[in-house]
Amino acid sequence: MKRGITVLVSVSVLAAVGYFTASKWAIRHETIRFYDASRDNRLVEVAVAVRRDKEMQAEAGMIKLPVAILNHGNTVKFTEYSFLANVFAARGYMAVSIQHDLPTDAPMVTKVGEPYVGRLPQIQRGVANIRFAVEQMHQVQPNADYDHLTMVGHSMGGDISMYFAKQYPEDVRKVVTLDNLRVPFVTDGRFKILSFRSKDPQFKTDPGVIPSDDICEKEGITVVKTDFQHNDMRDTGPDDAKSSIQAMLDKFLADSDSTSDIGPVETKTPLLDPGPVAPYAPVGKTATPAKPLTH
Repeated sequence: MKRGITVLVSVSVLAAVGYFTASKWAIRHETIRFYDASRDNRLVEVAVAVRRDKEMQAEAGMIKLPVAILNHGNTVKFTEYSFLANVFAARGYMAVSIQHDLPTDAPMVTKVGEPYVGRLPQIQRGVANIRFAVEQMHQVQPNADYDHLTMVGHSMGGDISMYFAKQYPEDVRKVVTLDNLRVPFVTDGRFKILSFRSKDPQFKTDPGVIPSDDICEKEGITVVKTDFQHNDMRDTGPDDAKSSIQAMLDKFLADSDSTSDIGPVETKTPLLDPGPVAPYAPVGKTATPAKPLTH
């Protein structure tokens, strides 16, 4: 992919592009509950998607799995981005989707004039969740590369991803956002950035979030302008939106991972099928002794 370009996506064209496929049996999905004792035993739930063959190679010590951290939008569940998780898993990544919000959390209050319109506390909580989840995943899968994360997020999750990359640039390899609106892009060129933008009058990006075309060209930032709505960019969105995003994301990963042996698994079932990922799927592992949350 040419670095630093702005791309206008034609839905009718990209929807017709043949997309690589992966079968349900090729990608394993698991939901895990962790409890953070340092934050009143806060529940941090994650959904993991990983190719079975790559997982077996990692467990045998043959490879280290690249890691993608997926962050959901405000009020959206962590299980609603399996169409993205499957792209990463099919490419050989371990995709870890994190639930940031709990029913017991105080409601978010926005106020113009405050940092990120008053969303900084929620963004910082998301960063804390990521750091805790990554620490716990070390125990679940020690043969993964947690030192070069790919941060992914939609809307508020995109802001969390960009803020994390700004705070911990040495731990980040790539950033992928879908219509993040508040946190400005990191423009020091230390990692590649891919961002999908909606054409939705109800969701306006704050001034200064997206760099100029010249900066994008210089720093290797790819901005994809789409005709999609803001809320199309998740599992409940239309198939043409999801398949277009999948195709562009897969190309971005293929280009950026071209020096590695990561590649898609060739099978027969369309990747568009998100596979057996349901909200709050059966729990697979628990990091620390479970204690009831205070409601």
